[in-house]
Amino acid sequence: MASLPLGPPHIERENGGVGVMKIPSHRSEIMADDKEISAAVVQGNDQVTGHIISTTVGGKNGEPKQTISYMAERVVGTGSFGIVFQAKCLETGETLAIKKVLQDRRYKNRELQLMRSMDHPNVVSLKHCFFSTTARNELFLNLVMEYVPETVYRILKHYSNANQRMPLINVKLYTYQIFRGLAYIHTVQGVSHRDVKPQNLLVDPLTHTVKLCDFGSAKILVKGEANISYICSRYYRAPELIFGAAEYTTSIDIWSAGCVLAELLLGQPLFPGETAVDQLVEIIKVLGTPTREEIRCMNPNYTEFRFPQIKAHPWHKVFHKRMPPEAIDLASRLLQYSPSLRCTALEACAHPFFDELREPNARLPNGRPLPPLFNFKQELSGASPELINKLIPEHVRRQSGLSFLHPGT
Repeated sequence: MASLPLGPPHIERENGGVGVMKIPSHRSEIMADDKEISAAVVQGNDQVTGHIISTTVGGKNGEPKQTISYMAERVVGTGSFGIVFQAKCLETGETLAIKKVLQDRRYKNRELQLMRSMDHPNVVSLKHCFFSTTARNELFLNLVMEYVPETVYRILKHYSNANQRMPLINVKLYTYQIFRGLAYIHTVQGVSHRDVKPQNLLVDPLTHTVKLCDFGSAKILVKGEANISYICSRYYRAPELIFGAAEYTTSIDIWSAGCVLAELLLGQPLFPGETAVDQLVEIIKVLGTPTREEIRCMNPNYTEFRFPQIKAHPWHKVFHKRMPPEAIDLASRLLQYSPSLRCTALEACAHPFFDELREPNARLPNGRPLPPLFNFKQELSGASPELINKLIPEHVRRQSGLSFLHPGT
């Protein structure tokens, strides 16, 4: 998106009033002690762009108070949730992203709760957060995150506009990191992202590090607890959600990631449905009509079985003739009707499709080294020794002086 014009900073006025940031009385329930704010004032013009936002952090347990100021530079995303804008920290010069969302005073913000607990190279990191109010007494939560300039969506669009396919090494690198991020949020946090799509996958164009972002739909899934089924963007929505399942698992993210993999390989969405029903038709065109058993696995409460009987389209015909068989095999293991038959995120990382990334001399096309891919932590807890040996290349184990990497190390 083009930069919006920057105007000279002055006091923000809404409905003739001055927008002053205030802290809700229940802030201690929402903010970590080291992230509480004692006072803050928004300054800027009527647009978001050009605002100077000042917050105070610290002041607890004898810590000195510290003022942090952000200059809003340009809007980089908008949606029903609110806006995301690029900002610069005036004290450090660091470029950051700030997501500003309307906050219901009656509830804690789930996205904030989840993001504060996350720490992984393939998940966007939360730096700071603060609340603000307007003259209309609307409460906004501002999530200050690391700024990553590109998305998988925009990079894919770049290749499509140039009538080119994304290089296979990039497809491998991006999808491997998506699964690594999912392995962390699924196994360590017990969280389902519930909106995995190219727009929510950030890419650093220099290092090609990929990070999951936008946890606005994410939730800790509890077995036996009902969840809404109208979730996830349509092209990437797992079939059990279309069938109205309320008790689903993190495997809905695996389906979405499988759709992203197929899109990177094809250069266009695999299941481009125009409505929820049409989405199911698109899936059936490829996977064939689901059997009664598959429907039962997706949603045991679904009783309507009136579907046209369509045979599955062979996976090797879905992709072009030169597609590596490992790519086709991985897509087929991810895009299964039965949620329990889809491989886990860690199993996906260990798939032979990604073996090239585990080569000792693997490099980016420009000769630069790959981003760190094997610095696993808690996500290996509970993984079998065989799986761990597949995930940690021999040359990495040798460098570490380990013949076998134990979970949790």
